[in-house]
Amino acid sequence: MPEEKIVVIGSGCAGLTAAIYAARAGLNPLVIEGPQPGGQLTTTSHVENFPGFPENISGYELVMNMRQQAERFGARFLSEVVRKVAFTAQKKQMTCDGTTLLAKAVIIATGASARTLGIPGEKEFYGGKGVSTCATCDGVFYRHHEVIVIGGGDTACEDALFLTRFCSCVYLLHRRNQLRASKIMAERVTHHEKIRCLWSRIPLNILGKDHVESLQVQRVETQETELIPCRGIFLAIGHVPNTSLFQKILPLNDQGYLLGKGVETEIPGIFIAGDCADPHYRQAVTAAGMGCSAAIMAERYLSKLDYGN
Repeated sequence: MPEEKIVVIGSGCAGLTAAIYAARAGLNPLVIEGPQPGGQLTTTSHVENFPGFPENISGYELVMNMRQQAERFGARFLSEVVRKVAFTAQKKQMTCDGTTLLAKAVIIATGASARTLGIPGEKEFYGGKGVSTCATCDGVFYRHHEVIVIGGGDTACEDALFLTRFCSCVYLLHRRNQLRASKIMAERVTHHEKIRCLWSRIPLNILGKDHVESLQVQRVETQETELIPCRGIFLAIGHVPNTSLFQKILPLNDQGYLLGKGVETEIPGIFIAGDCADPHYRQAVTAAGMGCSAAIMAERYLSKLDYGN
């Protein structure tokens, strides 16, 4: 079985940036695209906070530009999903649906998936039509509009506070009668003049025509339903890192994010980048930065193997 110099698992911003840097270093990387080629960013209609695009760019176009750039320097792509891995200092093996691969170095950039509600209208209005999982990315598009943030933790509070910069009113909807967030965050939210907390309500249905117009909710105590008019709905109920493949192989934190020293893991030759290893920022630009770092460290690792030092 031939051995690749470097394999990148994942094809979002982190994986593609790693591929660009690895390809420019002459490593001829192989990128395994995974179940969602391009990652979460492909579902974002407008990206305004990625450096170099003053007029914004669609997430799909940005990712495709990165892919073309990687291909121009010699990166190759495999449209498969990794089902099993076996990583040691001496051997890096990946089993896909129809292929088994060996590599000297591996960059894991499998990303994370936002938790969703699974209610009617959620998928239909996701990605530029009113439903978002990233207030930092999309908040500016709801200037002077009423929006709803769903969640009760620190992330939901942070999103609600951020959205007050643009929105006329921010409803914070939570299924319980108090927030799970830290005391200081809860106090900031409950005392903010633009934020209205909607306690003990469960989201049932997202309604609208071409864009979100309202959210149907149910009161926990009375089971009564009501409609809350809004232009945008921001889901802040957490993210799930796509790391189940690496359980018992690499260390994970309590939330399932990969742990390392920077982009290096405890297994020599295995590197991590992007949202699968970043519980804090989850931005395209930070994922790209980690991908760059991982590729540089992988190139240095391979150089040491070649020269035996």
